[in-house]
Amino acid sequence: MEIRSGQETMMATDASTLHNKKVPRVIQRQILAALSHYPELHATNIRFVFTQTLRKSVMAARPVVRTLLRGKKHRVYDILISPVFKLRYSIEPIHQVDDSVLIGWIGHELGHILDYEMRSVWGIARFGLLYLLSKRYIRRAERTADTFAVQRGMGDYILATKRFILDHSELPQRYKDRIANLYLSPDDIVELVSSLEGENSRRQEEILDTEVKTAGHPFSH
Repeated sequence: MEIRSGQETMMATDASTLHNKKVPRVIQRQILAALSHYPELHATNIRFVFTQTLRKSVMAARPVVRTLLRGKKHRVYDILISPVFKLRYSIEPIHQVDDSVLIGWIGHELGHILDYEMRSVWGIARFGLLYLLSKRYIRRAERTADTFAVQRGMGDYILATKRFILDHSELPQRYKDRIANLYLSPDDIVELVSSLEGENSRRQEEILDTEVKTAGHPFSH
């Protein structure tokens, strides 16, 4: 009953937070946290939907096919979410998973939607076909979604999600192996974060040097 009540949804009217988003109340706070890292998706139509149809994953991001021919502004995407997290000997409601883990999961799926938004209709069709036929393409797509999230400051969340999955004693080993094979590893994420931090630091130094030169070397007087 608690899970069912959590499936009540709302169409948010606050343009600064959940514009064009349909969100389950029970995980609204975590969704807000993840969306805050994706300003590019502010106006994108996204429905976060609890479903029991997922078999191999906890969440999945998919375009609503009938909306793809309407133009990008009218596209609708679904992020499908399993209401329970299935363990070896028990189940756990998804909203009871640690916030950082859940935010990371949502952030990864938003990375997929950002990827879709960069594609044409035919590009999305090709993506779907290759995703079905090629494990190598699945690996590329999943790592791209992780990378988009990390690039937007979600490295700690993505890392928390990966460690939660890989270190969980009650998760089936087959599921762990799939995650380890297809997604960025914790070490990959740490390395990517360090690389981005180094790049940002260099950019800040370049901006500072430019400002100093523009000001006529004020510190030399």
